[in-house]
Parts: sequence; structure tokens; C-alpha cells
Amino acid sequence: MVEKVIPIRIDEGTGLRLSIPGQLVAPHAHTKDARGRTLRDLRISVTDRCNFRCTYCMPKEVFNQDYPYLSHKELLSFEEITRLTTIFASLGVEKIRLTGGEPLLRKNLEVLIEMLAQVRTPENKPLDLTLTTNGSILRKKATALKAAGLQRLTISLDGLNDEIFKKMNDVDFPVADVLDGILAAQEVGFENIKVNMVIKKGTNDHEILSMAKHFKNSSVILRFIEFMDVGSSNGWNMAEVLPSKEVIALIHEVFPLEPIQANYTGEVAQRWRYLDGSGEIGVISSVTQTFCHECTRARISTDGQMYQCLFANHGFDFKTLLRSSHSDLEIANAIMSTWSSRDDHYSEIRGSNTANQSTGNRKVEMSYIGG
Repeated sequence: MVEKVIPIRIDEGTGLRLSIPGQLVAPHAHTKDARGRTLRDLRISVTDRCNFRCTYCMPKEVFNQDYPYLSHKELLSFEEITRLTTIFASLGVEKIRLTGGEPLLRKNLEVLIEMLAQVRTPENKPLDLTLTTNGSILRKKATALKAAGLQRLTISLDGLNDEIFKKMNDVDFPVADVLDGILAAQEVGFENIKVNMVIKKGTNDHEILSMAKHFKNSSVILRFIEFMDVGSSNGWNMAEVLPSKEVIALIHEVFPLEPIQANYTGEVAQRWRYLDGSGEIGVISSVTQTFCHECTRARISTDGQMYQCLFANHGFDFKTLLRSSHSDLEIANAIMSTWSSRDDHYSEIRGSNTANQSTGNRKVEMSYIGG
């Protein structure tokens, strides 16, 4: 089926362009944005709350007891998330990542996962369903997550030294409990688990080799992430960014590495493997080596705003559409219209002048749309 040219109108509640009801949209339309990037991946934040106060994400001085978190009625319901995911899947999205905040704090999250596990692409394939967590309650949740249909896990862990890790999470949470959560996930059958380590130069960069050594030969894929200028509250400074090429050079000197190909077009991490066959690592270099040109991700905030860039300063309100009389067809066309006009390339804009920490606009916080 060929996609028709669709007349549009402006929805007064959201400002989004909507198709006139009754017009057809091609299934799996693979909408491309203004830079030719296809919509493939959707990240959904299920809560804006977290039990950590990581200094690069939710610093205590901002996210304190007076911080105005969203009320339950402001959150997308599981039914709304599933409906929206189904519409996105019909337009070519193949991968769903649940994020937060800390997504495991969302009550009965395994129920949502079971619902999403039933969603199919136009080719009748299940979605690639994954979740990012700080691992703090993974021991408690691992069995239910696996049984519900979650396929993959990513766990955040910024060091093995307890003192350093507690300094990073800023709530005195011990490394041992996160490691136990990873073990629990392995015990119930999760494979290809990824561990993400955000590196702040001068804070935890001396933990790089110990992390590499610990997860080598473990089947866990360790990924090192440059400290990013996400949001406006994490005190980002280029002086605290350790370029990924230096991370690779440091590890290679002790544990020789070789580069390997990406798993798919648009993969964020650059992949490397140990020459002795003992595992794989990756680096995410969004500060020093931009990947805007291949970005295929959209993000849905906890309250139903669609953001088209991790560094965006505004979203598009899909919650209003979901809670009104608009049809799936109209919502699908709103998604396509929004994505087709996407021109976001913040990292490239910032790229040649990394000393400039802002483009002049307040960016959305990571805890609101996930990483």
C-alpha cells in the first residue's frame, strides 16, 4: 500500500498536525525525518522518580523533598502506553526501552511488560523489549520481569569501589546490592546483559580498569558513557568529560582490543572485543563523536510528551490525544507529521564548540525522558 498525501488540520489542544479522519496511512510507513533518519526506536519513561540521586542526572540540590514530581493521574496509564506503543509499532518502531527515573519504582511494572510483549509489528514479529535500571531492586523483580516477557536488561553501575559508587549515587547505596541484582538477572535467564558506566573525569575514571577486569569473561557487556550535558541541572562541564578514545586506549594497553561492527544502523555504542575472546565492551561518545546523523530514537516522557532528541527543550503532547476522542489513525498521522519535521542535531551543533555548555535554551532533564 502506498501512503496517500493526507490533508491536515491543527489540533487545538496539542498544536499537533492531524490527518482528516478516514484517510489511510500505510502500515509500517517508515517515516523519515527532515534529515532522512527513520523512526525505529522508542524509549518510554514510566516514572519521573528515582531512589538514587546521581550527580549527573538527579542532583540532590535540585531533586530534593520539595521537588514537584508528577502525580499519578498525570502519568500515562499502562493501557495508554500500550496503545501508543502499538501505534508506533505500526509505523516501523521495532525496539522499546522502558526507562525512568527508575522504572522498577513504577508499581506493577511487570503488568505493563506483559501487555507490551503482546504487541506485534506489521510482520507479526514481537518488539525488542528492554529496560534500563539502576539495579537496586532487581533481585526482587528479576523473576517477574522475565516471566512477563522482558527480553533484555541494562544496568547502570558507575564503579566497583563502594566509596566512589556511593559518592556517585549520593544515597549511600552499596555496590554489592547492584552486583547481586545482576546475578539475580542472570539466574533467571537474562542473557547479553549490559552494564552502563558514566565516567566523570576526576571522580570515577580510575575505576575503568577495575570495571573492565570484573566483567571480562562474565558475558556482561560493559559500556562506558561520556558525561553528557543532558538537562540543565547536572552542572555539566567539559573539563569532566573523558573522551572515549582515551578509555579505549587505557583498556587496550592492559587488555588488547579490536573494533567490531555495529549490530544495526544507528547503534549508539561503538563496539570492541577483547583479542583473547573474553568478551565485549562499548563506548558511547555523544560529546566527542556525535552520532546525530544516524539517530532513530523518539522518547515518550512520563506524562506523554514526545521528545525527538535527548537534548530537546520541548515536546509534543500525545497524552491529550490519547485522552480525547482521537482515533489511532489520527494519532498515527500526528506521529508521522511530527517525526517528518524533525531536524534535531544538538550534538552536532555543540560539537565544534564543546566549551559552550548551552545552546541558549533550557533542555529537558534526563530523569523526565530517560537516557
